[in-house]
Amino acid sequence: MALTAETVARHELRGLQTRVAAASNGSLVGIEGSVVSESENTLVVEQGERTKRVPKAGATFEFALEGEHATVAGERLVAPPARRTETTGDSKWR
Repeated sequence: MALTAETVARHELRGLQTRVAAASNGSLVGIEGSVVSESENTLVVEQGERTKRVPKAGATFEFALEGEHATVAGERLVAPPARRTETTGDSKWR
């Protein structure tokens, strides 16, 4: 499956460039960099030599894809990464 704006929520996020476009915690807005780690509830974004842990719930992320940007509500990403990226069975991310 190709990585597009419609399918980004079902893909591995590590390595993608992201920016926090909106968040319930205003101090998180504007954090941008490369996703270096992901858990069920957070993304870890590398900014230069520092990392920031951003809760998925309550945030909106903008991912840079080839030639386009994808805006994804963090609530769509709340799940263990292995479960969210599965391609078989009855998955709400398919």
